[in-house]
Amino acid sequence: MNAVPQYDPLTFGETAFKLRTFRQQVLGNNLANSDTPGFKARDIKFADVLKAQLEGVAPSNAISLANTHSAHIPGKVSQEDPRLLYRIPNQPSMDGNTVDGDIELSEFTKNSVFTESALNMLGSTIRARMSAITGQAS
Repeated sequence: MNAVPQYDPLTFGETAFKLRTFRQQVLGNNLANSDTPGFKARDIKFADVLKAQLEGVAPSNAISLANTHSAHIPGKVSQEDPRLLYRIPNQPSMDGNTVDGDIELSEFTKNSVFTESALNMLGSTIRARMSAITGQAS
C-alpha cells in the first residue's frame, strides 16, 4: 500500500492558491481570445503541477546559453511556461482557433469556486496558527 505524502497545510494552501490563480489567468486569456484567429486554448493539469511544485520539481522555463569564451557573461533565454498544455479541441473552428467558449466558461467558473475554497483553507490555517501562537481563540 502506497503512503500518501504529508505536506505542511500552510505550504499546501499557498501553493494551491497560487496555482489556482495562475490557472484562472490562463482560462481568462482563453476566453478573451475566443475570437482570435489561430489562437490555441491552453490549460494546466492542476493535480500534476501541484504535486510537482510541492515536491520541489518545478519545471524551469529557461535554457542556459553556452559560453564559448571565458569572458562571456552567462545568460538564459526564457521559453514559454512548461506547465501550459494545449487543449485538444472538440471541434476546431475554420480559422484555427481552438477555444470552445462553453468549456472555457465552465472551467473558469469551476476554478473560481476552487480558488475561493483554497483561499478559505489558507485563511483558516493562518487563523489556527495565530490562535496557537497567541493563545487566543480566533
